[in-house]
Amino acid sequence: MRVSLAETLDAFNAERRQIEEKVLLEAMAQAESKASPGLVFVSAEGWHAGVIGIVASRLKERYGRPACVVALGEGIGKGSGRSIAGIDLGNAVIAARQAGLLVNGGGHAMAAGFTASADKLDALRAFLAERLGAGLNGERPQAILDLDAALQPGGATAHLLRQIERLGPFGSGNAEPRFALTAARIVRADPAGEAHVRCIISGADGAGLKAIAFRSLENELGRALLQRAGPALHLAGHLRADRWQGRDDVQLLIDDAAVAA
Repeated sequence: MRVSLAETLDAFNAERRQIEEKVLLEAMAQAESKASPGLVFVSAEGWHAGVIGIVASRLKERYGRPACVVALGEGIGKGSGRSIAGIDLGNAVIAARQAGLLVNGGGHAMAAGFTASADKLDALRAFLAERLGAGLNGERPQAILDLDAALQPGGATAHLLRQIERLGPFGSGNAEPRFALTAARIVRADPAGEAHVRCIISGADGAGLKAIAFRSLENELGRALLQRAGPALHLAGHLRADRWQGRDDVQLLIDDAAVAA
């Protein structure tokens, strides 16, 4: 039986999403072990260079600060960065190139790309952190989550997710839609793995929706989700497929939460 072009493209897209999620989880773990007030800068061997721009965008959104992700191989790092409003990442990367810290690099205020020797990454991280930190005037950047629409759990359908996926790939200039689930109740919440929290939420429409908050078990977000008898929460996050043993479900990847007034 011949496989259609659309099916082939869908399979490639699913594989890309799996690679992206793996790199994102590893990058988040590294970012949280090397906290910096002005910059997220992570690197590792084996990361796929084709997804580092998307991962940098995710880190920027999650931590509310400029983020650079570097894929290492054979002593060379291929990097991609995304910035926040008011902080010119492109100029900082150009300055790093002029200072001899890069093989090549450039960009604009909100995004940049670069190539660097692996043995210069520590110096590059310090250079960028100092230069970008100067643009903050000593103030910690405030994380801002852009929301595209409000959604009830019953509206988070596989059909909606397929329509969203057709808009990808997502990255700079094409942000993935983020939804707000208002006044949601935590029906069940449990630790998952060593650092995550899985839960089931319900809304005013009476429907339920699976959700997960990565790397949240030890922070304020995770503690709020684990308070099953706690107040209703406004949740913000992205929809993802949850395909397992023939099921075609949808789950919410929670970025943040706030107590519903």
